[in-house]
Amino acid sequence: MSRSDLVHPIILCGGSGTRLWPSSRESMPKQFTRLVSEHASTFQETVRRVAQGSDVFGRPAVLTHAEARFIVAEQLAQAGVEADILLEPERRDSAAAVAVAALHAAAQDPQGVVLILAADHVIGDTGAFVDAVRAAAVGARAGAIMTLGIEPTGPATAYGYIRRGQPLSGAPGAYAVERFVEKPDRAGAERLIADGALWNSGYFLFRGDVMLAELEAQAPAVLEAARAAYAGAQRDLDFVRLDAGAFGQAPKTSIDYAVMERTGRAGVLPVSFPWSDVGTWDAVWDVLPRDSDGNALRGRVEVVGTTGSLIHNEGEQVTAVVGLEDVVVVTTSDAVLVTSKAASGGVKDLVTALRAKAYPEADAHRRMYRPWGWYQRIDIGERFQVKRIQVTPGGRLSLQKHFHRAEHWVVVKGTAEVTIDERVVLVHENEAVYLPIGATHRLTNPGKIPLELIEVQVGSYTGEDDIIRLEDVYGR
Repeated sequence: MSRSDLVHPIILCGGSGTRLWPSSRESMPKQFTRLVSEHASTFQETVRRVAQGSDVFGRPAVLTHAEARFIVAEQLAQAGVEADILLEPERRDSAAAVAVAALHAAAQDPQGVVLILAADHVIGDTGAFVDAVRAAAVGARAGAIMTLGIEPTGPATAYGYIRRGQPLSGAPGAYAVERFVEKPDRAGAERLIADGALWNSGYFLFRGDVMLAELEAQAPAVLEAARAAYAGAQRDLDFVRLDAGAFGQAPKTSIDYAVMERTGRAGVLPVSFPWSDVGTWDAVWDVLPRDSDGNALRGRVEVVGTTGSLIHNEGEQVTAVVGLEDVVVVTTSDAVLVTSKAASGGVKDLVTALRAKAYPEADAHRRMYRPWGWYQRIDIGERFQVKRIQVTPGGRLSLQKHFHRAEHWVVVKGTAEVTIDERVVLVHENEAVYLPIGATHRLTNPGKIPLELIEVQVGSYTGEDDIIRLEDVYGR
């Protein structure tokens, strides 16, 4: 099978998912969390989905925000999937992302079919999805820009709709797109469904040269910025980092508005596999298994006299709910959310209010992931902070120093290789090491198991910005 016969998946995963706070935050957006499956994130399920049909899909690529690059790399490794990773310097919405995706695909095969898909969707039937991609690719190879239109299961107001027109020549089962419709109210959704309209899934299939031609005609400023950003891209470890100055010039607009609502090439294939963009907690409840009372329960939870609710606990404490109906309760180690399911879409506004009041919990989790592992705050007070740190085998923190704090490290698992100025020492389980203020230091895990330690910081200031990096193998 030639390369042009394969579909080249490009996964967009640059969103922040604020409507699923407090589980989803800037430091760990929803596509990388295990909101739906206890075994994999939606991103991992997505990459596995397009890696399974080897006779259909080529090597995938991932387009993500630069800050998420190490999370992407780690989760790809956990999923056992290899992919190209392209880094957006900033978010410019989906038009710029699709333009870069088309350029990346066309550089390898101008007439190869590209599949654009989101990293945070849930699909209940992988086989049906692969069959739909195979069928839609027929229309894409013929020059159409195809999308998958989901047969509605109800008058949803959270999705856009697609009105289908005449059957699409050369693409069995597909139709020309008559019109894209913005998210309607309930009455509008009911009318659209009665007229045979489909949900807009946001999946697009096209030949790279076709999309580039449409961008040139419909959104030339987007394409110009994307071309310059891709041409000026630099290799950074295992990543391709787009040129920041050029990419920042791209108009911030969606691919739907920039191209799909204007092109005469739009086609749609109706599909009926189970699908959700899990954009709100109400949608999460809808895709999870539920008990006889209609409750979806995750983690250490207990309910009495409660029905139709989602109780989601990520912490070690017990979350108990009594006598409520159709609510969402989400508990993490540092935040609790309580809302009705009907109002769960308003969580995005709540996060905006938290940011305006400078709540750190608006964007940062207590556990923060880094390319070498993670750290989690245990306690903080005046002139001190206590953290738990885990370093993966072979992981290495930057060579750094602090001007305002000293640190004490106590190893509780594994062996630490610690650099202190000119000395290098091994610190074993139940041993400690002291790092004075201003000392140049580095922590490395030379072992075969994760290294865990407790860090006690003492000083006049313990913020993360009191880290002066002198050398870093991860290029930060």
